[in-house]
Amino acid sequence: MLFFFALSDNCNALMRVLCSDMPSWKSEKHASHSFWMQFIEALVVFSLCAKICGCSDVDELMSTYPLIDGHNDLALQLRIRHNNYLSQVDLRNLSKVSTDISRFKAGHVQTQMFAVYVLCGAQQKDAVRLTLEQIDVVRRMCTEYQEFELVTSVQELKDSKDKGKIACLISIEGGHSIDSSLPALRMFYQLGVRSMGLTHSCNTPWAESSSTFYPVYKRENNSLTSFGKVVVEEMNRLGMIVDLSHTSWNTSFAVLSHSKAPVIFSHSSSYSICNHSRNVPDNLLLELVRNTTLKVIACLLNHHFDYIKKLIGAESIGIGGDYEGATSFPHGLEDVSKYPALIQELLRRNWTENELAGVLRRNFLRVFEQVERVRDQLSSNLPSEVQIPFEEAHNPCRLVLRRPDPRSLPSDQSSGAEGGLPGLLILATVLVLSRIFLIE
Repeated sequence: MLFFFALSDNCNALMRVLCSDMPSWKSEKHASHSFWMQFIEALVVFSLCAKICGCSDVDELMSTYPLIDGHNDLALQLRIRHNNYLSQVDLRNLSKVSTDISRFKAGHVQTQMFAVYVLCGAQQKDAVRLTLEQIDVVRRMCTEYQEFELVTSVQELKDSKDKGKIACLISIEGGHSIDSSLPALRMFYQLGVRSMGLTHSCNTPWAESSSTFYPVYKRENNSLTSFGKVVVEEMNRLGMIVDLSHTSWNTSFAVLSHSKAPVIFSHSSSYSICNHSRNVPDNLLLELVRNTTLKVIACLLNHHFDYIKKLIGAESIGIGGDYEGATSFPHGLEDVSKYPALIQELLRRNWTENELAGVLRRNFLRVFEQVERVRDQLSSNLPSEVQIPFEEAHNPCRLVLRRPDPRSLPSDQSSGAEGGLPGLLILATVLVLSRIFLIE
């Protein structure tokens, strides 16, 4: 009943009647008659409201259109709090975090895009190894718990809903995870990754971040390099969703003009409402519409929804909670079980069932389907063999694949260097023995 209470004045009239003190059966007949006349009137209004509203309450609406959440950092918390010892935790009931299976169910979360994130400090070190370990923990939790199901396509996602499963999608948060390597990108795809944010809070050698916290790979007027464009092209070819959250505005514009497939902002909001560099200005929002792109909201403040709906339409909005990645959330939205409160508030603001069906899941499915359609169109293209120029990566840990000069190695390593003196002596001995056996 609260669903209809939130929708219109007519529905409010019904609730005023139903919630008033009912007359005693011992009261006067005319009082009872008056009440029942009002009650019948209210039932007529109720039936009209039900016909207009479609679903009878928020739970029914979200059961029909269960949520696809575009961003959650639970894997990061498993690393920080439990060192990825998955056997030592119960994902059905976790403390000190905002996410677990029981709360997913309470919040009607049917699909979760789990972020695989490693700190920017790993960029010139062991980012690839750390990313593999985070992919491993997401794959484990989504295969070892029967409530979850790891999915890699739109069809698998839809099938998981029919089976009553919580679908898991994997997204890499930050292009530094591929170490400027297209083969690494492809191998991540083989492991199930279906989305990647081009940057986090640091520039990569080929894309620019919205943050200036890390003073690395600074470039002038080159927010998306030629290699960065190849990364976008390869993601299009693979069918991997390009995520622009955390990228600079110039990078976002460059990607929108270059990508053949629609992209997402998995956890961003409106700059006009909240003027943070991570959020998206109006001119970029309008560009998204021209590129049939999905804008996924992060902050979970309802005026962001209303503002963006008015500017570019509800069909461009989705939900990316950023739970476990942000430090605080609005009162009443403290964890993933509270999503119904968000939808209830949007209903109160007269969002229609069709608009909310899009926000909850249909908009994301539409974009994912378009990404897969572009992949199919590019299926005859061979994997790109483009390599980033060494001077652009200028990573001190990046090995040049050539034989080392023994003179440049420490004395305790030079004796075992490939092509060093002992190796030559062994080779000479083998050649001499071969000649002896041949002569004999």
